[in-house]
Amino acid sequence: MGKKKFFTYSLQDKILLMTGYILLGLFVVAILIPMIYIVVGSFIDPITLQNKGITFDFSKWTATAYQRVFGNAQIWIGFKNAVVYSVVFTVISVFITLLAAYPMSRPDFKGRGFFNVIFVITMFFGGGLIPTYLLINNLGMKNTMWAIVIPGAFNVWNMIIARTYYQGIPSELREAADVDGANEVRFFFMILIPVCTPVIAVLALWQFVGMWNSYFDAMIYLDDTAKQPLQVVLRAILIQNKPESGMISDMQSTAERAQLAELLKYATIIVSSLPLLVMYPFFQKYFDSGIMVGSVKG
Repeated sequence: MGKKKFFTYSLQDKILLMTGYILLGLFVVAILIPMIYIVVGSFIDPITLQNKGITFDFSKWTATAYQRVFGNAQIWIGFKNAVVYSVVFTVISVFITLLAAYPMSRPDFKGRGFFNVIFVITMFFGGGLIPTYLLINNLGMKNTMWAIVIPGAFNVWNMIIARTYYQGIPSELREAADVDGANEVRFFFMILIPVCTPVIAVLALWQFVGMWNSYFDAMIYLDDTAKQPLQVVLRAILIQNKPESGMISDMQSTAERAQLAELLKYATIIVSSLPLLVMYPFFQKYFDSGIMVGSVKG
């Protein structure tokens, strides 16, 4: 059926469609090749990887990197912290965003234009790193989870997406709730939130991924290694080339230590990416509908 429809297109449409397919194919290849290289490279013997690169000779493969990664306590502590921070941040952020977007979606809300201007200003201007650091320190949040969870919990762009989604919900739903005697609080939590599952899923996915990949705030505000998330540990391995001492302490040769450190980079990338790869398929069905419905009204 698809091929028959393709032949009905004009020459210009066929050229445009084929060009799109080719560009999309190149884009997919550009993503798959580094992913395959990292996955295969994480299993290859360090000496073989350094001298010959990746190979599909399974006799040269080893699980040494994963054994050392999973056997290191700091990796597990960072992983646990990353999960806790991401979940807490997602819950707080989505809840605040939904609450802020609701009055902004109501045409009878007085002062809506003024607050819109205030929100937009914060998208372009910030206080800067030093004032923010002093504020976090004076509030007593430094070296606590709240230093990386609270400051970025509210995102104006997410609020605009949620507000637009609210505006797409038929007004008859609110009128029916008024007839049944539901107040604003009951309408919001009992009626509106259940029908907003797609946009909630989209916002939750965005915020979880954003916090999971974030490392800068944790690097600035968290001094205690027991509170640092996986991203800070991963940064030390990937950028600073400093794997935890327990991973390579029994390697005698300096060259062997360097080879294993390179191998550990690939293994830690795979381990840190697994939660996102597992989570995304469950949100995909909501992602398309949520982002499209939230974009049809201005």
